[in-house]
Amino acid sequence: MQNTTMIELPERVKEILDTIMEAGYEAYAVGGCIRDSILGRKPNDWDITTSASPYEIKELFRRTVDTGIQHGTVTVMMDKEGFEVTTYRIDGDYKDGRHPSEVTFTASLKEDLRRRDFTINAMAYNEQNGLVDIFGGMHDIADGVIRCVGEPRERFSEDALRIMRAVRFSAQLGYQIEEKTKAAIKELAPTLKKISAERIQVELVKLVTSKHPEELLTAYETGITSVILPEFDLCMETEQHNPHHLYNVGMHTIHAMEVIPADKVLRLAMLFHDMGKPVCRETDERGIDHFHGHPQVSEEITGKVLRRLKFDNDTVYMVKKLVRCHDQYIPADERGVRRAMWRVGEDAFPLLLQVKKADMEAQSTFLIEEKEKNLQAVGRIYQEILEKKQCVSLKTLAVNGKDLMDEAGYVPGKELGTILQELLHLVIEEPELNDKGTLLKEARQRRNR
Repeated sequence: MQNTTMIELPERVKEILDTIMEAGYEAYAVGGCIRDSILGRKPNDWDITTSASPYEIKELFRRTVDTGIQHGTVTVMMDKEGFEVTTYRIDGDYKDGRHPSEVTFTASLKEDLRRRDFTINAMAYNEQNGLVDIFGGMHDIADGVIRCVGEPRERFSEDALRIMRAVRFSAQLGYQIEEKTKAAIKELAPTLKKISAERIQVELVKLVTSKHPEELLTAYETGITSVILPEFDLCMETEQHNPHHLYNVGMHTIHAMEVIPADKVLRLAMLFHDMGKPVCRETDERGIDHFHGHPQVSEEITGKVLRRLKFDNDTVYMVKKLVRCHDQYIPADERGVRRAMWRVGEDAFPLLLQVKKADMEAQSTFLIEEKEKNLQAVGRIYQEILEKKQCVSLKTLAVNGKDLMDEAGYVPGKELGTILQELLHLVIEEPELNDKGTLLKEARQRRNR
């Protein structure tokens, strides 16, 4: 099916398409860039599909890179920008559930589009022929549907990662997954075990940072999380009979993710903040549930899962810190806020305030006015501390290790580190003492004791 839809192609994409077509071959922009253009989004990448072989493409362009020549892909370099150009192909058997063991080149655009995952990603375009939409992608965009091209079981058996991509696209676009496609996801979700942790991580982050992180529920209902994040399944099975809560742990988690900004660290912090609750749950004689110690257990689980999914160290460090501190009470006074800023870290403290706000908004209305009042007051005091430039860390302490060695008689070693921490605590309690002369005098006195 050809369509009169107009898509504005970047000049370099036009140049590549024109060069290939002037040489007598077919060429189209294809896949996600077409979907995003139709949706009014700016594509991150522009992929091109062609009837020309990789070697014919290499002859047409001055600079190319053999990025996947065995699968028909070369990257055409236009200045410093690269564009993947792939020959029309039919994939062979997917023996590892991820990559075809072999590919066969074809002269048919239809056969090439037939092997793609979802109808909304199986459209092609050039200015000469317009939009080529053989499998009903435009119809599914209009209806807000994620549907496999052809038989869903075949598509998911070829590449198990498509199972997560279906839910991720649903979350990003706000679309419903078509019933046959969803049924195949349920049946084949266990095959996600074949997929590398790095690939799972990428899809999970895209899902939780999407406009609809609540689609994690679809991942739960279809059995995806039982493979990639069984810790979440335990949360969905853990009730919270407590006046502060009105949802089970899993639903509280979902609602907390919905109300916090779509930042990777913040969304992951909300995903993991209560994961220790299932193992910490205790019910008293009145039938009220308590979860003593759950932040520490949640932090341990966070570290274990994020490392299992191959997250980078900086993300692991920050998410663990926010999870550990999310339930700590912060007194609404300057000293209490300074202490919390020191304990959490200046970089993490504003994130912690957002975490605490989202956690609170996903709870019941029990004592909600008191909680909101406290958190708002803490936020105001935090801003005042920033405006006054009060010291809460060694980097803004009026003395450093060199000062103490040069002017107070200290030598490198454990004692030097200890006295710096003592001076910092002194300043956190009384900010006006953050003066070089005052602190050197205090350091000398402490050394002579």
